[in-house]
Amino acid sequence: MDPQRAVPACAVLHLWRVPTTAVPAAVARMALDRRHLRTSGAAFWKLLGTGDGRTFTPRDADPHHWAVLTTWADDAGATAFERSPAVRAWDRLAAERLRVEMVPVASRGRWSGREPFGAPVPSRAAAAGSGGIASITRARIRFGRGRAFWGAVPPVSADLHAVPGLRLAVGVGEAPVGLQGTFSLWEDASSLRDFAHGRAAHRDVVERTGRERWYAEELFARFAVRSLEGTHRGVAP
Repeated sequence: MDPQRAVPACAVLHLWRVPTTAVPAAVARMALDRRHLRTSGAAFWKLLGTGDGRTFTPRDADPHHWAVLTTWADDAGATAFERSPAVRAWDRLAAERLRVEMVPVASRGRWSGREPFGAPVPSRAAAAGSGGIASITRARIRFGRGRAFWGAVPPVSADLHAVPGLRLAVGVGEAPVGLQGTFSLWEDASSLRDFAHGRAAHRDVVERTGRERWYAEELFARFAVRSLEGTHRGVAP
């Protein structure tokens, strides 16, 4: 198989909440941690800011929550990363942490020119996700298409938070504008499918996306949740 399409053994999302006094240090970590992540052994990594995902504009930004997404060729690498300088530094800053370990079960598209979750072969057993299902969507918006995209987001976001089976949804991105994504956790695959294919607001956006060519690059991935440790906003999702 093409190494660029190899399915990682696991993907891990760390999501930290920092107190107001630690926000400047958290911003600095977004620059400092690049060198640690380059030498961490991760097959793919992204340092991510977060937001509530209501409009995907800078006013959504949440300076108290920050994330790191990594993928690993083997479980040992993911375990060792917990002792890395990057994770230790965030843990010292943070007042709260959520760690989600996942196995890719479906992925379509690219992120920064790569296929970070490979080309998983769909399987009913894997997609069942006894620990729940996670989803990552990510897009790079074409120049000049931002206004149409941002205008379409609020109805979808409002509908997302009303869908039964949603456990957590967080806006994520490498930049406040133009690089937009969502990380979500679901009770099961059917809840995610209901939102993706059964809700009118989301179907309309999907249709407009293809017709109006909003994205220069996009990725949609689904995962079986293997373990979930910690809390987000005081709750274990």
